[in-house]
Amino acid sequence: MKKRNKVSAEFSMSSLTDIIFLLLIFFMLTSSMVQINMPLPQSSSTVVAPTDLSVTIMKNGKITVNGKPSSSATVEKDIANAVRFSDNKKNATLNIIAESGVTWDKIHPLIKLASGLKIKAIIATQAPSGKEK
Repeated sequence: MKKRNKVSAEFSMSSLTDIIFLLLIFFMLTSSMVQINMPLPQSSSTVVAPTDLSVTIMKNGKITVNGKPSSSATVEKDIANAVRFSDNKKNATLNIIAESGVTWDKIHPLIKLASGLKIKAIIATQAPSGKEK
């Protein structure tokens, strides 16, 4: 007498992992192509936050750190030096003042840098149209 071959009830996960991997690659590639280009927010808030450091970004690419000229290549070093020599190292605040029309991809690295230096970052806003002081 012969034994009957039993059918295995196992499920192969290899094809599922391939599909998930391809989806992951697809979303990683398409998300890097998306550009965020939005105007900076307006605010009617009258709260004035303390600012130890200020970075000004102009549409033409000109950057200043505490009023001193800087560049996109040296801005990280300039901010780190300003924090190092600040009187208020533990509660230092970086005020990012960007001209209207500056894209978010120029502001975001400064926020990441502030996070890396463990300081607060504030984006300066303007009053809504018609309510400027």
